[in-house]
Amino acid sequence: MVKTALDNFKRPPCAELLGWRLLDARPEEGWIRLGFEGKPEFCNPAGFIQGGMLSSMLDDTMGPAVLVMSEGRLYTTTISMTVNFLSPAKPGPIIGEAKVTQLGKTIAFVEAKLMAEDGTVLATASASERLLEAARVVK
Repeated sequence: MVKTALDNFKRPPCAELLGWRLLDARPEEGWIRLGFEGKPEFCNPAGFIQGGMLSSMLDDTMGPAVLVMSEGRLYTTTISMTVNFLSPAKPGPIIGEAKVTQLGKTIAFVEAKLMAEDGTVLATASASERLLEAARVVK
C-alpha cells in the first residue's frame, strides 16, 4: 500500500459510519481509490442505498484526494457539488474514485465516481472545494 498523508489523520465518525478505507492512491496525480460499505441501514423503501448516503460517499472521496495530493497541507470544505445518480446501488461494497482536476491557490476542482463491485458506475460528482491550511483546521 502506498503511504499517503491520510496515514497521519484520524478518521472522523462519518467516515467510520460509511465504512471508509483507503484502497489505492497516486498522490502526485491527485487520484485516490476508496472502499465504502453500503449498509442495509442506508437503504430507502425500494431497497437501494439512499442518494444522500451516496452523496456523502462521493464527498468523502473528493476531499481526501486533495489532502493526499497536497501531502496533508490542504484541507477542503465543499463549496458546491453536483451529483448524477446513474444506477441503483444495492447494499454491499462500493468503490469510490476521485481525481483532482485543478488545484489552485484557494479553490480545487475535483471529480469522483462510485462503482459497484462489478464495475457498474452508480453515481458521479464534480465539486468545487475551498482550500484551507490543514494545520489550522484539523485537530
